[in-house]
Amino acid sequence: MPDPSSWLHEASATATGGHVRTDDGGLSTALASPLAPHCTGLTPEQLLAAAFASCLHHAAVEAAGEITDEAHTVQVTAEAKLGRDDDGRYRADVHASISSAGLSREQLAELVAYADRLWPFSSDDSSRHRLTVSAAENGRH
Repeated sequence: MPDPSSWLHEASATATGGHVRTDDGGLSTALASPLAPHCTGLTPEQLLAAAFASCLHHAAVEAAGEITDEAHTVQVTAEAKLGRDDDGRYRADVHASISSAGLSREQLAELVAYADRLWPFSSDDSSRHRLTVSAAENGRH
């Protein structure tokens, strides 16, 4: 992992009481719960699809800037599915596609490969991310 001083961006979010909110208030929405079917709001798979689409779009726009002046036409579609393994753990299957108007097949293939290499959840490399889950200090919200 890079030196902590090299991080470019940082954000935090809190999910509680059937709601998720980013620290800056940019996203605030109700959450659906697979354990409470009566709850309305975004589902975990919708949030995963949105997060992957957002991350990959950022990378694709950056990559497009190196390939063409059509970066403003980049579109990313992501589909996320959640399932359960026999031991009860969730697993995710995410598929994303990138399109951009006015590119040849070769340019689009180059754009997709470049964008996939840029973002931390590359389809070729699962070692570029780390998730640490720990208990919060008592009373900390």
